[in-house]
Amino acid sequence: MTRTDKQQEIVEMFDHISSTYDRLNRILSFGVDRSWRRKGCLEAFKIFGKPCGTLLDVASGTGDLMLFWRKASCRLNLPIDRAICIDPSAKMLDIARKKVKDAEFLQHRATDIPLENAAADLISISYGIRNVIEIDRAIGEFYRLLRPGGVLLILEFMNHKKQTLSDRAVSLYLFKILPAIGRLFSRDRRAYAYLPASIERFLTAEELCEKLKKNGFEIAQVKDETFGVSTRFIARKPL
Repeated sequence: MTRTDKQQEIVEMFDHISSTYDRLNRILSFGVDRSWRRKGCLEAFKIFGKPCGTLLDVASGTGDLMLFWRKASCRLNLPIDRAICIDPSAKMLDIARKKVKDAEFLQHRATDIPLENAAADLISISYGIRNVIEIDRAIGEFYRLLRPGGVLLILEFMNHKKQTLSDRAVSLYLFKILPAIGRLFSRDRRAYAYLPASIERFLTAEELCEKLKKNGFEIAQVKDETFGVSTRFIARKPL
């Protein structure tokens, strides 16, 4: 199977689970994913430190993160002039359009976004970089799209190769309990078996930082949340 075929298979899987995606996120994370998103947007906006001309939320799914960007904007009194949700799944974007007001929507992959160079001040991708087959190409695209001084926020479930006791507990949940719950609520059994498998074969935090630096980014913050279940990366394009 080619990289293109693999990527299309992932997109079709997310199309298939779109109607249950939000509800399952809340159930499977016990609602704590909202805290991860809220903190991520606040921290990235604080590091950027000024009003945002254009914000791109890549792999935006049903639009959850964009809602938290709006809340961070209001809380810090730093307006967002233009907000764009970008996702390859048409059905995910259909849900996002109902949830997110005053935004634009583009159906495109993270590796090929049809905007001009230096188009954005802020770019985010939450729990989506793991689903991109060509990660280096996506990071390069983010760098191209950011203006000098612009900020990239990544939230992701990382591979922990050296496992602590808490890592083992998380692995037990991901590999045994989560797929069983997913099967109860989702029409697609593959999707919730895919999640732990995709984490297991993904990068470590150190490896993702190296890819960001290799593509020109400066690392501003790396922070584990909830015993390392989720990790926040904030990187800046140099001035």
